[in-house]
Amino acid sequence: MTNRLLALAAIAALALAACSDHAQESGPQKPATSPDTLTFPPGAAQLAFLRIQPAIEAPVPLAEPLNARIAYDENVTARVGSPVAGRVVKLYAEPGDSVKAGGPLLALDSPDLAAALAEARKAEADAQQKRKALDRAQRLFEADVSSRKDLDTAEADFKAATAELERTRLRLRNLRVPEARTGDMFNLPSPISGVVAERKVTPGMEVRPDAADPLFIVTDPSRLWVMIDLPELYLSRVKPGQLVLVEVDAYPGERFSARIERVAPAVDPVTRRIAVRAKLANPDGKLKPEMFARAILVADEAGKRAVQIPNSAIVTVGLYPHVFVETAPGTFVRRKVKLLVRDREWSYLEDGLSADEHVVVQGAMLLNSELGQTAE
Repeated sequence: MTNRLLALAAIAALALAACSDHAQESGPQKPATSPDTLTFPPGAAQLAFLRIQPAIEAPVPLAEPLNARIAYDENVTARVGSPVAGRVVKLYAEPGDSVKAGGPLLALDSPDLAAALAEARKAEADAQQKRKALDRAQRLFEADVSSRKDLDTAEADFKAATAELERTRLRLRNLRVPEARTGDMFNLPSPISGVVAERKVTPGMEVRPDAADPLFIVTDPSRLWVMIDLPELYLSRVKPGQLVLVEVDAYPGERFSARIERVAPAVDPVTRRIAVRAKLANPDGKLKPEMFARAILVADEAGKRAVQIPNSAIVTVGLYPHVFVETAPGTFVRRKVKLLVRDREWSYLEDGLSADEHVVVQGAMLLNSELGQTAE
């Protein structure tokens, strides 16, 4: 009888142990000594829903993100129109093509060019004739054959012809056409080296010098401007040379550094905003002109800094914000933090977390729910 009781007790103990092991595998365990700690076994399903990354230290913004847009840097941008009227017969450049300064963008069949060449040759012939007339008048005057008036007239005629010749030559120089050129085919050159950003011309199109829109926009895409709409409230916080962090929807979580160059001297009477211009380096070409952006004003890289984490890492318990910190593989501690500044995407912490600590940035709500269930 005694042996039978011992056997039954042993079986009961094994069953209890098996139930305990099954409970540990199926869910998180919360140590009795720490009510804000969760521990998951390796391979737990919950871990697949978590994203963990180290907290970083960043400059604290001076204001909420401001509306902005990316624009061409007009210091390295040329809007190219045709100086002569004509019909497009050939295009040499497409949007995205790199061009050199002086390189052709298109070819025009232009009667204006033929007229300019003819004027130059006529002016040259007239100047030569007036030069000969002046020499003849000079010899006749020295021989007392003609009067001083005739010499003065010859000199005036020669100066007028020389001025007309210079005008026609300057016209050809402005068109970048050599005087020895013949025909009426005009190649429109690019005034700067860069990339063709826009083209508003097609083969066979008639173009004029007084067209409202440029035919080509050539720019250096590695240099851009950020045009910021600044409310009057923040005017005292802005000055040239100040650091600005730029965010765009195309690259979530990524920030680009810019420097303020100019602050408008007046407030826009319609929008009640002040135009602020910042220069932005774009060496990899990620950013494009006319992108909408958000500009974040910061004091400086060496100014006030704080721990920065995504807003998704914050969970609210009662009245206070908390984060989940991974203290060991599979072990997470819910910790109370103190917010300094919070914007659309990021939170800056005054206390409660150090840089390089690993924080749950995705799945914090899941852990908070698990912690509540474990507490029950």
